[in-house]
Amino acid sequence: MHIEDLLKNIDQQLVLQIAFFTFAFITISGAIYLLFTRNVLYAAFSLLVTLLGVAGLYVFAGADFLAVSQIMIYVGGVLILMIFGIMLTNKKKDQQRSDQLNKILVSHHNRFWVAIVAVLLFLGFLKVIFTANFHLVGKEIHQGTTVQKLGIGLMTDYVFAFEIIGLLLLAALIGAAYIAKKEKA
Repeated sequence: MHIEDLLKNIDQQLVLQIAFFTFAFITISGAIYLLFTRNVLYAAFSLLVTLLGVAGLYVFAGADFLAVSQIMIYVGGVLILMIFGIMLTNKKKDQQRSDQLNKILVSHHNRFWVAIVAVLLFLGFLKVIFTANFHLVGKEIHQGTTVQKLGIGLMTDYVFAFEIIGLLLLAALIGAAYIAKKEKA
């Protein structure tokens, strides 16, 4: 019986590791494709893949609220707005040929210094990660959802700040609607 439990635990750990590395690969490959593509629409879609991978990594970090917020705010709102903006601002006079859709034209090609700075930043971050002293605090880690904790905290300890933020967002919405309405001439 003890060996079966051990094998079951090892299988669960293996599946979790495979899923984690899959999300990490999706995130990194989407970000790399974003860096090297010249098509703006493809860059927006690779940003979508990258943000979804980051949301998956948030789930593995135990931050389920951040994962849902990442999908709802960045993927669902901001990125879709960017894609609509790209699709609606495609002007015919800026295009020489039909295969030049959504191309980014740059006036310089000095990639040497950019590569040097990127490699130095990467090595610096790598040094910080490997020299950091990661340890768990002595208190026990609670394995539950963070949404319940956030909800209780917002409705008890931080209710005044929560209500003020709600009023500010309502005022911003009313102001945006007032500015967006057409003037009658």
